[in-house]
This record gives sequence, C-alpha cells and structure tokens, in this order.
Amino acid sequence: MASSGLQLLGFFLSLVGLAATVGATLMVEWKMQYQGKTHRVFEGLWMSCSGNVRTTCEFHQYLLKLPTEVQATRAVMLISIFLSTVALLTSTVGMKCTRFMDGKAESKSTTAMVGGIMFMAAGLLTFIITSWYVKMIVQIVNESHRLQSFEFGNAVFVSWAGGLLTMAGGAFLSCRRCSRSQSTVSISSNHLFSTTHPKSNYV
Repeated sequence: MASSGLQLLGFFLSLVGLAATVGATLMVEWKMQYQGKTHRVFEGLWMSCSGNVRTTCEFHQYLLKLPTEVQATRAVMLISIFLSTVALLTSTVGMKCTRFMDGKAESKSTTAMVGGIMFMAAGLLTFIITSWYVKMIVQIVNESHRLQSFEFGNAVFVSWAGGLLTMAGGAFLSCRRCSRSQSTVSISSNHLFSTTHPKSNYV
C-alpha cells in the first residue's frame, strides 16, 4: 500500500509538472519590457504582445530571425513535453493501481521505474533550459549597458516550478526500494510460515 501511494503521489506531481510545462511554453510573459510608464512589451516563445490597456499580439513569423535563446528554449521545451507524454503513458502501464501487465510484478515495477526516469529527464531539461534562458537575457542586458531594461515574466517561474514538480514526481515513480522491501518481507514471512507449519504436525 505504501508503494502504491508513492506511485500515485509521483504520478500526480508529474502530471501537474507536465501541465505547468505546457502552460509555460504557451505563455507570452517570458520577457517583459516597459516603454514609458504604461506601455509594455511581452515576448514569448511563439508570439510577442504590446500595449497598455489593449494588448495586440502577433506570432513570430520567421524562425531563423528569432534570437538564439528563443529558438533553443522552444525546441528543448517541446522535447521535454514529448518526453513527459511518453513517460506518462509508460508510468500508467507500470503503476500498481492499473490492470496492465497483471501477473508480472517485476516487469510492472521496471516499467514504472523507466517512466519515472523519463519524467526526471524531462523535468531536468525544462529546468536547465529555463535557467539558460534567464542567463542569456541577463547577459544581453549587461552587454547593452542597460539601454534595454527587461524583466522576467510569470512564464519563467511557471517553467521552473513545472520542471521541479516533474523531477520530484519522477523520483517517487522510480523508487523501487519500498516495493522490494515489502516483497522481501512478505516472501520471508511466507517462507517462515511454510517451514514452521509442517513441524507442528510432529510430536
């Protein structure tokens, strides 16, 4: 029961982390710039918006003309989402609360562990690429002698949170010590019962 509870906890944490990663990838508020007191410019991975009261947005039309940090972050975030989706399907098959692969406890546990490792890899990719994006923006601001003042939007923090939640969920899913210790205790108790029970028939 404890192992099933940890698997469910890891699965839901990874699911929330995946949702946060998808949301951060689609959000516009990766980078903000204030032009004057009221006019703001938002730049995301897919579009940019500007305005004060009414905001107008337009998609990035030319991929090759985008900054390097935007291209790299977009690509790695998509890879992370794809990897998390595959891990979600794999973990569903390997979880104890599902009826897939019944009668194959070892294979089922290994499948859940593989899904957890994939979740951890996806979360690590999200966290690393977000940190690299922040580093690149700070470097650009420093090289421009603060002529362009940027602030980081909510998408950066949502992406960090998504990466951490995905890694935490994957760590719970890939933990096999609980299930192994529980199985060894049950095996040893059954072995003890089988050895002591026949002796009770003798005088």
